[in-house]
Amino acid sequence: QVQFVESGGGLVQPGGSLRLSCLASGSIFSIYVMGWYRQAPGKQRELVATIADFGIKKYVDSVKGRFTISRDNAKNTMYLQMNSLKPDDTAVYYCNNEKATMPWGQGTQVTVSS
Repeated sequence: QVQFVESGGGLVQPGGSLRLSCLASGSIFSIYVMGWYRQAPGKQRELVATIADFGIKKYVDSVKGRFTISRDNAKNTMYLQMNSLKPDDTAVYYCNNEKATMPWGQGTQVTVSS
């Protein structure tokens, strides 16, 4: 079964940028729709962006225009480019398929603070 390793998080000031990576242990070619999720302290995990195998992308309203999701099936990797970061973006970020049916990775912490 595919396992995910997220990386690229860190501490950034408001307005800054980060690029997250999600490396799959196996082929993601067969995973039709993949997504990035995040969980802020005291809140439920939410799906923030998805990308289909043929490229259609969707975003939650709060990140539209600031985040860009992409995938490289040949490298078994998915990315999340995050620009114009806000304190409300602070969360642990995870990747999974769009139905969140695969094992969760450890996530990567993103902290937006001055």
